[in-house]
Amino acid sequence: MRETDADNPFAKGCGFQDGVYKPIHEVTVSVLDWGFNKSDVTYDVVHVKDGAFFRLGHHLDRFRASMKGLRMSIPYSREEIAEILTECVRKAGLRDAYVAMVTTRGVPAPGTPRKPSLIENRFIAYAVPWVDVISPEIQERGAHLIIARTPRIPSASVDPTIKNYHWGDMIRALFEAEDAGADTAVLLDAEGHVTEGPGFNVFAVIDGVVVSPDRGALEGITRRSVLDLCAELGIPAEIRALTADELREADEVFTSTTAGGVMPCSRVDGRIMGNDRPGPISLKLKEEYWRRHGEGWDTTPVAY
Repeated sequence: MRETDADNPFAKGCGFQDGVYKPIHEVTVSVLDWGFNKSDVTYDVVHVKDGAFFRLGHHLDRFRASMKGLRMSIPYSREEIAEILTECVRKAGLRDAYVAMVTTRGVPAPGTPRKPSLIENRFIAYAVPWVDVISPEIQERGAHLIIARTPRIPSASVDPTIKNYHWGDMIRALFEAEDAGADTAVLLDAEGHVTEGPGFNVFAVIDGVVVSPDRGALEGITRRSVLDLCAELGIPAEIRALTADELREADEVFTSTTAGGVMPCSRVDGRIMGNDRPGPISLKLKEEYWRRHGEGWDTTPVAY
């Protein structure tokens, strides 16, 4: 007999902590953990769509590289992390899921020197129902972006290629967007170049060329997927410096993220692009991205 959500304690999400699988609401982080009180943490997120992980290997490699960059280590191999993530999805019974792996600095032992190298790092994984950074309804009509006044945290201070929770600048930008009646925001660096937005990479289509910023941004797995699709479809693409004016005057703008895929925009700082709907190149890439998902492009099926 098939288990129902009411019968499954993991139906709202499953977490893994201290070697134990738990319902998501039982997964906690100590207030003494430097991951909580100092944002000394790294993480990665991979999605499951129609019962299969997308580009799981890429996410695992980036997660391990991020841990190395922050001088963190956990007692799990790449293969063991993959199995833990799979088991979280399996226990939750989710066909479409947002799946995270997190390493915090940990809790300093009482009486020890204030040295991060002495702290035992903590690993947490969890799977919850699918999350969209930008809702499907907004994606349909095209997201309205603003270019935030708040500058991006300098890369020399916080490496944006290491996925992190240093979101002070992002939260301020989201408030700016909310106050302006927009859906979300993108941030500039100190020199006025476009970087990224809260949880997504950004692209501009300029004279038929897809352009993505070369600085201040996470090297997104979905961003990489978009560039791969551009190469396959014969769409010119560049990674280069992108100015605020270029973004405002672009023919099209779209964003990309694990939690939503390719997400078209229709306005930047109030300027309407095209007919106030997603542009043709944005739509083509979005459609191809999800079509390739359906064909099993770089997927890892979950054995439920």
